Amino acid sequence: MSATISPSQSISTGSPQAVPEISAAEIDASCRAPVMLLFLSAAGWVLASSFFGIIASLKFHKPVMLADYSWLTYGRVHPAASNALVYGFGLQAGLGVLLWLVAHLGRTKLASAPLVIAGWLFWNVGVTLGILGIIGGDSTGYEMLELPRYASVPMFFGYLGIGLAGMLTFHQRRERELYISQWFLLAALFWFPWIYSSANLLLVAKPVRGVMQAVIDAWYANNLTTVWFGLVGLGAAFYLIPKITKRPLASHYLGLFTFWTLIIFGSWSRVPAGAPVPAWLPALSTFAAVLTLVPILAVAVNVKQTLCGYSGSEGCNPALKFIAFGMAAYVLSGLMSVGASLGRVSKITNFTWFVPAQMQLVIYGFFAMTMFGAIYYIVPKLTQREFCKPKMVAAHFWLAMLGIVLYAAPLAIGGVKQGLALNDAKTPFLDVVTGTLPFLRASTTGDLLMAVGHLIFLMNLAGLLVKLGHASYKTAMSLNTKAAGVAS
Repeated sequence: MSATISPSQSISTGSPQAVPEISAAEIDASCRAPVMLLFLSAAGWVLASSFFGIIASLKFHKPVMLADYSWLTYGRVHPAASNALVYGFGLQAGLGVLLWLVAHLGRTKLASAPLVIAGWLFWNVGVTLGILGIIGGDSTGYEMLELPRYASVPMFFGYLGIGLAGMLTFHQRRERELYISQWFLLAALFWFPWIYSSANLLLVAKPVRGVMQAVIDAWYANNLTTVWFGLVGLGAAFYLIPKITKRPLASHYLGLFTFWTLIIFGSWSRVPAGAPVPAWLPALSTFAAVLTLVPILAVAVNVKQTLCGYSGSEGCNPALKFIAFGMAAYVLSGLMSVGASLGRVSKITNFTWFVPAQMQLVIYGFFAMTMFGAIYYIVPKLTQREFCKPKMVAAHFWLAMLGIVLYAAPLAIGGVKQGLALNDAKTPFLDVVTGTLPFLRASTTGDLLMAVGHLIFLMNLAGLLVKLGHASYKTAMSLNTKAAGVAS
């Protein structure tokens, strides 16, 4: 495979027979209904996540707010917000982008669109049941896996339908040579069902005993946020950055190196130093976390070299802005994770606001922002229409960017201050708690900005669909009028 291959280049398959070409418009038409359904529901869930997240954040400023309603207590709205973001938005947006990329990179139509639509329906039924179960007090209590057992059944069948369609599309591809993004996306298709079924089996269906529950939960949460989000987010970025800039990826081999190092080292970490488990587990976790510096730096070098010297007219492309910010957040959140895994640093940052700041930076700053950019690139191609108000797309970018910065930066700084105070025996615990309030207020501002951005995001997608529906209606009416005139 050539180090200068770009997704826009034609690659010879070596076949002596000519393969009939399928146009990009035909591929987009086959993806239109299922992928748009995934994107629209993802937009709705990310807005719902903001609603729950704002309530949870306000609880720190006024604990008595909504205290008479058990289903709006912090212990319920916070996991509802995180699960709506991860499973409602993250998985659906990621799968929608994945299906579109697999079809285009394989130069083939999406296989079995009805299967994807059925999977989308089952998935949303499962997520809805899960969020309602969490609000109703039926959470499992495991981080990133709070959805109750009965929600996982329709979600399993939903993912099965979508994943099977993705595999069939990959199997029937006309372009046999694999681009680097296909490595990431194909691995992601198998990675999620493996980790999700394993975690559900060992924690929910047939729970293991004692401290192993915390270890397995940490393993699952890390694989989901580091590996699965990393595979889909980086796979999309390695395709879209060269596509938008019309420049080949700087190093195809460095991309493959990133893939293998992320797969090998990315799933071991997340067990903090000093955890009440056998000493070899935190030591192995720290070792793996430090080794994740390799894929992090590889991504930084590859993206920087690809964009180096680029100053074309597409530099203002909103999709590229989202994705570039996502890549910067990926590197920063990875460096924060590596630092927090070290024993001396972990003594300060563990059990503080530094951990949620790093987690939100990777889930939202990296993955969500990359998916926003991918959606803004893909949707106009699916609908053959540009967004009604480009300024609204720009407004979403600035609100989302400022929101995550105002959310993560104060919590990270406040977390370090909180950790230093907790390690000072002379500082009363109440002073430690009250000392974090200014940082929490700043993070609430970030939550509000992101919520407004999510509302604009949903309006942008809905407005484009209304525009498409209006144009289709006019075309249909025109054809009917012509048919009536011919008949008369």
